[in-house]
Amino acid sequence: MNNKSILLASAMVAVLAAAAQPALAADAAKEKCYGVAKAGANDCAANGHSCAGQAGASMDPKEWKYVAKGTCTEMNGMLKAM
Repeated sequence: MNNKSILLASAMVAVLAAAAQPALAADAAKEKCYGVAKAGANDCAANGHSCAGQAGASMDPKEWKYVAKGTCTEMNGMLKAM
């Protein structure tokens, strides 16, 4: 490989790596909302497990989802875990 090919390959790897990062945490227009996730539809680790999609029960006050900022309480959710 010549230098041009190596540079192009490196740039492609960087773009793909950036695209693979979860965008949820970086979105300032969203907030964690506890007590609104349906079973198997939580967004991240909580309540004794370490992965999204592992909520055992719907509307568990320890499970959370990202929702549009300002809508959590409208959905009968809480901004802090109970």
